[in-house]
Amino acid sequence: MEEIRDNTPPESPEEQTPEELNELIRVRMEKLEQLRQLGVDPYGQRFEVTHKSSGILENFGELEGKEVTVAGRIMARRGHGKASFANLQDMEGQIQIYVRQDRVGEEAYDIFDKLDIGDIIGLTGEVFKTQKGEVSVKAASFTLLSKSMRPLPEKFHGLKDVDTRYRQRYVDLIVNPEVRKTFILRSRIIQAIRSYLEERDFLEVETPILHTIAGGAAARPFITHHNALDMDLYMRIALELHLKRLLVGGIDRVYEIGRVFRNEGLSTRHNPEFTLLELYQAYGDLSDMMDITEGMISTVCRKVLGTTRVPYGEEELEFAAPWPRYTMLEAVRDLGGLDFSAISGDEAARAAVKQKGVHVEEDASWGICLNEAFEELVEPQLMQPTFIYDYPLEISPLAKEIPGRPGMVFRFEAFAARRELANAFSELNDPQDQRERFLGQVEAKASGDEEAHPMDEDFIRALEYGMPPAGGLGIGIDRLVMLLTNSASIRDVLLYPTMKEKDE
Repeated sequence: MEEIRDNTPPESPEEQTPEELNELIRVRMEKLEQLRQLGVDPYGQRFEVTHKSSGILENFGELEGKEVTVAGRIMARRGHGKASFANLQDMEGQIQIYVRQDRVGEEAYDIFDKLDIGDIIGLTGEVFKTQKGEVSVKAASFTLLSKSMRPLPEKFHGLKDVDTRYRQRYVDLIVNPEVRKTFILRSRIIQAIRSYLEERDFLEVETPILHTIAGGAAARPFITHHNALDMDLYMRIALELHLKRLLVGGIDRVYEIGRVFRNEGLSTRHNPEFTLLELYQAYGDLSDMMDITEGMISTVCRKVLGTTRVPYGEEELEFAAPWPRYTMLEAVRDLGGLDFSAISGDEAARAAVKQKGVHVEEDASWGICLNEAFEELVEPQLMQPTFIYDYPLEISPLAKEIPGRPGMVFRFEAFAARRELANAFSELNDPQDQRERFLGQVEAKASGDEEAHPMDEDFIRALEYGMPPAGGLGIGIDRLVMLLTNSASIRDVLLYPTMKEKDE
């Protein structure tokens, strides 16, 4: 049997003027009315599906000659006379269908002739292989399930305009199979993370999204108003403080994967709402968090991708444990050419970093200078997964201070592809120390730092009941998915990224 082909160019709304697009829609509306006159419901009812496209293709040997029922969207049509081929797309891919008038009946074939690319149908038929060797389904009957009133983008080029792809994700998912694959992988990555943590006795919980205090991170919050209580509330900027209260309550291993909201700019790495994983382990510390981080991500890679070697851009990342570990002092010395252990005092630190071309404020402290030197001189070199630990206290108000090293705290960040991937602490559990640090943050906020941490009296009260020593870890799920799916922008891994309003 020869495959029937048709040279009619497909509809391409990206190449149409508004008038031409309106004409295409008008033609489809006429077909809609014709179908109704024939007694066809253009928006059908429940339909029982027995097989998906991939299952038929992968198991042809078992299914050849057997009846299957499939459903999906018509993505291409070719045919003439009394027989037609079409490509039917479901969530797992596409399968070719073959419809003959002498098999489905003249009336049914007339209905099929009125269908367009984009229409959703259900079909029952026999699995066979064409003379050209393509696995197909020969229709015995079909049902129109949803009439598409708008033409899809041209089938050979898909939807290319990035702005339109993000704004009309539903079309993007239809015409770009690789986009659909990215979001399927995202779901499986999150499932694998949950599985890894639950196997290690971590309990998943849900904490409030609306907070009376915007705490747990240095970020500007979104503010809303509760009418019944007549009070302002903040969309959460972190999960941390509520989870640590649960450590006080005796839940020793706890985590949450949830949406957080930060009133900040947009970029390829930043969206105002994003998904964050935070976990806390009582009686653990920073080293435990390092082990969990590299163990969890390498396990996720193997389970979801089948390998720990992941392409990203023109590079290849190796996520197999163990990852290299450097203190911030070692990294700045070895990779940045500045030995801060030999620099004493704020003024000397400012002079040293300025000689390296690093900009700092005139009142920047030794610790701030160290961090700025790291971000400008070292971070751009960290392509492979790497831990940087032991941070200045000034930028880590919730971490435990290192004994015998004033001004330095137990904190690490994990980097990959020259960007932060994870952030972790040995958590501060001294309520008096925490109060003093909050007071310092309050002073910074009064001096104009809009991202400084506010005072949280209830959190101090919780610590006064006693919180066990603990390790805490935060991982941006969206950034992790970017790395594991080779996506250049955070908008490529968010189904509905935040977009500026656009005039229709």
